Amino acid sequence: MEAEGKQLEPLRLRQRTQYDIEMMREAGFCSGIENYSRILDGRKPGERPYCLIDYFPDDFVCFIDESHQTVPQIGAMYKGDRSRKQTLVDYGFRLPSAMDNRPQTFEEFLSITPQIVFVSATPGVYERDHSGVIAEQIVRPTGIVDPVVVVRETLNQIDDLLGEIKQRIELGERTLVTTLTKKMSEDLTDYLVEMGIRVRYLHSDVDTLERIQIIRDLRLGEFDVLVGVNLLREGLDIPEVSLVAILDADKEGFLRGATSLIQTIGRAARHVDGTVVMYADRETDSMKTAISETNRRREIQLAHNERYGITAASITKGVSDIAEFLQAESKTPKKGRRGAKRDVSDHAPDELEKAIVTLEEEMLSAAEELRFEHAARLRDELRDLKRQLDGLEAAGLRPEPATD
Repeated sequence: MEAEGKQLEPLRLRQRTQYDIEMMREAGFCSGIENYSRILDGRKPGERPYCLIDYFPDDFVCFIDESHQTVPQIGAMYKGDRSRKQTLVDYGFRLPSAMDNRPQTFEEFLSITPQIVFVSATPGVYERDHSGVIAEQIVRPTGIVDPVVVVRETLNQIDDLLGEIKQRIELGERTLVTTLTKKMSEDLTDYLVEMGIRVRYLHSDVDTLERIQIIRDLRLGEFDVLVGVNLLREGLDIPEVSLVAILDADKEGFLRGATSLIQTIGRAARHVDGTVVMYADRETDSMKTAISETNRRREIQLAHNERYGITAASITKGVSDIAEFLQAESKTPKKGRRGAKRDVSDHAPDELEKAIVTLEEEMLSAAEELRFEHAARLRDELRDLKRQLDGLEAAGLRPEPATD
């Protein structure tokens, strides 16, 4: 850096590194110590870092779910991390050794993963080209066939959609609507509200826990229509949904590619009367591929049902109450929990001691069951109780233990 005529960067790097070395000597650690892992591990520059997979036996099997999404992300992790670290190194915030504190490259991941099973309803090019055995799991035990796909013109598509929604509401069923843009979703939601439809809008700004709550409310019938952009795809299983509407299905691109369309169509495959309506003025290649694949799967399931005399039945899936889960995950303490702590302070010292013993046992039990968040909350309560007990002892309110 100095040879290149830089002044600030060498100074910044020297100060940071010398401070970190001093901290490691005096305290045994420093902030960002992982950026020195290559040096501490004795690895060569560019050598693969250690990871959790190194602890697995040689014959383990790795299942990659939704592989069409996950496989590209494995390679992207390394490239994204390197792009960020390169900036830190170039401007003197980190030593070049920080570049080796990184995720595995895709090639390194493959070299340490002997057996991989790719799982996806829409496998990508890599999975299809590199799989030794391809097994299709199309037949459903419930007998439900893939939904009927209907293509309608975009003229008056919102009015047509409104009529379809009202039919589903009369039957006590739900509807998913997917749009191309966030603005379009917002406008459609506002319009449906004006038309008296109970509708919610699912967007990327909604955090995961709130998203779970919205989907739960949809299943319980708190509202009838859920509008979204790119969140109504993989992993969304709502048996009550009988209609999936895809607006602007002919706008070829990421959100309307064959993979996206097949995944979106699958959201209606949990209901015995599942239907998908695509609003488009022409059939794109992606639409033809998605419709063809859906029809192929329908024929296989129908033939299986006829052969074994199976009558299709919608999936019966309980709606779990996640209120306690949401409360446990909340970052802000609940009033009830604070109140419970105040009530304990009124107890006698011997009762506090019993409560401490009980909490310690419950905390250790939770840790053994790997419920670490619950164990951490119990640990915090345990500390409060011990402080209260120490306060009583300091005030002379705790009786001295009997002596012989």
